[in-house]
Amino acid sequence: MQAEIITIGDEILIGQIVDSNSAFIAKQFNKIGVSVYQITSVQDDRTHILKALAEAETNADIVVLTGGLGPTKDDITKKTIADYFEDSLIEDVSVRKNIEHIWQVYVKKPIMQVNLDQALVPSKAFVLMNKFGSAPGMWLEKNNTVFISLPGVPFEMKALIKDEVLPKLRTRFKFPYIQHKTFLTYGLGESTLAERIENFENELPDFIKLAYLPSLGRVRLRLSAKGNDKTVVEAEMQKQTDKLLPQIQDIFSGFEEDISIEAIIGKYLTKQRKTVATAESCTGGLIAERFTVNAGASKYFKGSIVSYTKETKINVLKVSEDLIETYSVVSAEVAEAMAKNALLLLNTDYAIATTGNAGPTTDETDEGVGIVYIAIATKDKVYSEQFSFGNHRVKVINKASNKAFEMLQKEILKK
Repeated sequence: MQAEIITIGDEILIGQIVDSNSAFIAKQFNKIGVSVYQITSVQDDRTHILKALAEAETNADIVVLTGGLGPTKDDITKKTIADYFEDSLIEDVSVRKNIEHIWQVYVKKPIMQVNLDQALVPSKAFVLMNKFGSAPGMWLEKNNTVFISLPGVPFEMKALIKDEVLPKLRTRFKFPYIQHKTFLTYGLGESTLAERIENFENELPDFIKLAYLPSLGRVRLRLSAKGNDKTVVEAEMQKQTDKLLPQIQDIFSGFEEDISIEAIIGKYLTKQRKTVATAESCTGGLIAERFTVNAGASKYFKGSIVSYTKETKINVLKVSEDLIETYSVVSAEVAEAMAKNALLLLNTDYAIATTGNAGPTTDETDEGVGIVYIAIATKDKVYSEQFSFGNHRVKVINKASNKAFEMLQKEILKK
């Protein structure tokens, strides 16, 4: 079964925003056995949208549109969809009540007619209720093709996909059973890893595929199995997992299971009733951000000190000025002092510290661009490692963050 995704909006085509919606939808569809045939981006233009709809109908069983459902004059998707289906717009009472509720409880300003007009939907549409916004999703069918129109606001679209679209698709179509298992590995490049497990990959049964997903400082290995018999799929997946693990044991740090390494660490810490803090310099708070994006992070993450300057390291983090003058801000000694002091100041069980040169200049140190020191502190020890992450600023910051999580996870797993 194939799907096509159509994103609508000039802001995507001029590079003002990045189309993250398509990636999310494609991932969710992949989980249920729907292959995305094509992703198309079009302008807020009636002729362009109508052409895209007609072409998608010949390509796919399911067509998903995102964007163009706002209250302003340039949001023409809904009217254009009605034209494509030779339909007219009518007010949906349930949508109007939802809009009035949002304005009464959250907006608390007089509601305008353009906002109420978002309750207008094609008469042939099945409404997908948007609990987090005023623009409803819409489900229509034509010539055995399902058309689904969703708002472009990511958190609204994601909720509609999970709560409305996927359940309805499951009742409308029969899908194969699909299982994914993702292995997190650190410290070995993609090509070297592929050479190590070449025989394993060659011996996989036809209905299981292996994908390499490299990113900065790590490689995810994803096994994907698809079949009509759930029992057979799960049994074979377990068999292949048992074969693969011994071959990657030295670089394996856990299963992703659709969550990030920082979320996995959060689960470990919650289970152990432990806490962590960060003291960040070159990573600028990215490690803390990646912790706090996960719901419930306050159970284990106590806070962060972003000591980006020497003065902040001395005055806030209480790193000795003499230590900095002796070893410089980018050094193992300073990284360890940062971690140890963060642990004490925020009263945690673990602390991470980063200090380095992300580039393009080296500021107050003799160390070169890309050199980063990462330290881990616990109640009874502190240690650090030096890394060289290249000369691209964004890569250095992200590689350092990834490596910090890897180091912390290994430390936690020692317990």
